[in-house]
Amino acid sequence: MTDRGYPDTPAGPFPEPPIDWTDEAGRDIAIRVCQGDRESLIEMYTDFDPAERAQGIPPVGESAIRDWLDHLLCADCYNVVATHDGGVAGHATLVGDGEGGYELAIFVHQGYQDAGIGTKLLEALLGHAAADGVERVWLTVERWNKPATYLYQKVGFESTGAEDFEREMSIRLAQPDAPTG
Repeated sequence: MTDRGYPDTPAGPFPEPPIDWTDEAGRDIAIRVCQGDRESLIEMYTDFDPAERAQGIPPVGESAIRDWLDHLLCADCYNVVATHDGGVAGHATLVGDGEGGYELAIFVHQGYQDAGIGTKLLEALLGHAAADGVERVWLTVERWNKPATYLYQKVGFESTGAEDFEREMSIRLAQPDAPTG
């Protein structure tokens, strides 16, 4: 069992999907629970800029992407997508770690970055999971990835443990009807 630390004070509450809004670039974006989006996700990840990959994900090549999505689009995972004009612009997922926590991964297509989509996508994912009783979420981020680290801190993630090449961060989610500390 991993001795992973989580903050004592819960963060949130976060909004639940569906969420419709106009991003900072003026595009109409819809965030919703991922259902039947597998082929659109494959299209987004196939077109994903290799320079935007972190920690080896998303994988490269359609076959590897399909295998990877098989793992992410399972019963013990939570997935939300941001869509624009019928295509997927971003994807966020929580994967159960077998110890009561969930590991977070989030990806925004390079054509949609720096427009607020990552923040809304992350908040919607956390709201979706909290509404289903998820309390503990963690992630790892490359230490040099300041934009991602800032995003995670902005929504309430805190650094846990020692830092090396990667920084581990975690959050405790406020349950929808629970008061926050």
